[in-house]
Amino acid sequence: MITPAQKVLIVSYYWPPAGGSGVQRWMYFAKYLKELGWEPIVITVEEQQASYAVLDKSLMEEVSHIRVIRTFTSEPLKWYSFLTTGSPQKGIPQGEVKRKSLLQKLAAYIRGNYFLPDARKGWVPFAVKAVQKVLKEESISHLITTGPPHSTHLVGLQLKAEFNINWWVDFRDPWVELFYNTDLYRTPKTIQKDLALEQSILKTANGVLTTVGGKLHNQLKAKAPKQRFVSIPNGYDAELIKKIHVRKPKKIFHVVYTGLLTQNQSYDSVLEPLNNIANDIPVRLSLAGSISEEIIDHILSKYNKIELVFCGYVSHKESIKLMKTAHLLLNFIFIGAQSQMISGKILEYMATSIPILSIGSPNSDAGKFIKKGSASKMIEATNSSEILAFLKEIINTKETKQNQFLDLDNWSRKALTKRLINEVLKAELTG
Repeated sequence: MITPAQKVLIVSYYWPPAGGSGVQRWMYFAKYLKELGWEPIVITVEEQQASYAVLDKSLMEEVSHIRVIRTFTSEPLKWYSFLTTGSPQKGIPQGEVKRKSLLQKLAAYIRGNYFLPDARKGWVPFAVKAVQKVLKEESISHLITTGPPHSTHLVGLQLKAEFNINWWVDFRDPWVELFYNTDLYRTPKTIQKDLALEQSILKTANGVLTTVGGKLHNQLKAKAPKQRFVSIPNGYDAELIKKIHVRKPKKIFHVVYTGLLTQNQSYDSVLEPLNNIANDIPVRLSLAGSISEEIIDHILSKYNKIELVFCGYVSHKESIKLMKTAHLLLNFIFIGAQSQMISGKILEYMATSIPILSIGSPNSDAGKFIKKGSASKMIEATNSSEILAFLKEIINTKETKQNQFLDLDNWSRKALTKRLINEVLKAELTG
């Protein structure tokens, strides 16, 4: 029998059928919490109302047994997307702020200064009502709010005083220090208001959960010195990785990149040497994810010796299949976000045992993590000689090279959920 101490109320804007990496963190936590004897209850937004940039309906299968309560919302992002692209989805911002046209600059200013902490804050009153209803009807010990959007944490802030509940905030990404905030033309007054709001959340919550520690924890501790911080990274789906078996192409060098690719990532640093290598051996570059036509056109025109295969956005399962056909997996850390995150994609890359080349700071948390692999490297974009040397090393051993990672099982989604239970949920009740 489930006790109130084993009930976890999770407030997450992103939930299947939303696609992308952001949704998977709590989707998997919920899945394995249920499997491990807990009862997760999810408050999220109606699919038709939500501003989701991408959809992945296949993820619904992972959480079909999870209790989900969906609410309405009121927010401007779909209208902005339609006005700028003619589509209610294509123009929803992802990982970068576009500022080329006057309309884009105006939109960035409005978004940065009039929607604090973000443009999805219109969901907050609807989510508050849904959470209130559940907490009044049931005995529940734990409330989790996860962001981005960080406006989700306002739900916990409003309800913490009303209900005696253990409230943890999950920062999947930083808040005020998030790298693209510097592109939003934010005024000093806006920044101070946002800092005050973040600090209020940090001080009021029972604890703060993040995907990385290090520099991010130091930044957050400076705002809430007495707060408790726990770092639990994103993981990989061990069941899915083991289930998928595919063959690599033999007569070409196959390079794969999956995920979001923007102008704020140094992809040219790898594509230029790959284009030169293509003079000697056939090189195929497969891209899957949210990638603009502008970037695709740039690659086609500048690196025309590489065979480019653009798959568009694919389901999580298809993404894993594509990874497993590669001789080399590529990753590009967002410029300005070197110390802010270790993506779930990197964990999935590691789990495939395929060599990895990541572009970014070797001294970052992600760089130190990638270094643990036997055939994976984080290299600065400016270090062209080391990039070329690593590419040649992988090409020369492409039929046999394996990327071994010690204690990989500790990074599975199930293992990390056990850490969540022991370090956050149980610890909070006994602490």
